[in-house]
Amino acid sequence: MRHKGPLELRRKQASVTMSDQTLLDTKGPGQFVHTDPWRVLRIQSEFVEGFGALADLGPAVSVFGSARTVPGSPNYELGVEVGRKLAEAGLAVITGGGPGSMEAANKGAVQGNGVSVGLGIELPFEQGMNQWVDLGINFRYFFARKTMFVKYAQGFIVLPGGLGTLDELFEAMVLVQTRKVTSFPIVLLGTAFWGPMVEWIRHTLVAEGMVSLEDLDLIQVVDDPSHAVALVVEGAARHHNPNGSGVGNNGTRA
Repeated sequence: MRHKGPLELRRKQASVTMSDQTLLDTKGPGQFVHTDPWRVLRIQSEFVEGFGALADLGPAVSVFGSARTVPGSPNYELGVEVGRKLAEAGLAVITGGGPGSMEAANKGAVQGNGVSVGLGIELPFEQGMNQWVDLGINFRYFFARKTMFVKYAQGFIVLPGGLGTLDELFEAMVLVQTRKVTSFPIVLLGTAFWGPMVEWIRHTLVAEGMVSLEDLDLIQVVDDPSHAVALVVEGAARHHNPNGSGVGNNGTRA
């Protein structure tokens, strides 16, 4: 079974090319004239669907982490605790909607009687929404999905993860560094896991002049889930929800 946007495909129908791949693969001179202008309408529809579904979400935090985290493992239980504490603090929990740490955070949100959101993505291997997602949206395009992670969140909590987690983490850091979003806390959970990366940034990127020492202030690394939630709650108090009459991520009226 495969999901392709709002479609659910099985058996032979599931053998389809990913929308992102079709968009990004260059087919030759002039090919875009016959395909890309029409694809813009599909991209537009993803933004419209996402904005419509999440407009009344309220204060929320996006939680990232590995899809390969095994249920019952320490990192999985960490995700459950984070999701539960966020919900108990009155914050909705947004994840990528898949398995592993994403599932854990969604599960915790449900246990904490909070709102559990999943933003799925079309992949070459089917993940599907985990069972703990109450409000799920499936996207074709990564960039549309990433917009929702930032637009409707007051901060990020990042659990141990792989390439996808690193992509989301560094994109968030760039958005804060360039002031595309403001008062936006980014909290990494697990000093043993994230510590070597932070030291690499300090001793390589900073030392080589690639980033400023102040850029390390964009992230906070902790071990205690309660501390992580407290940091994003504190940040959320300064960062109103971007919907309705609230102040948006960029400090302007939404």
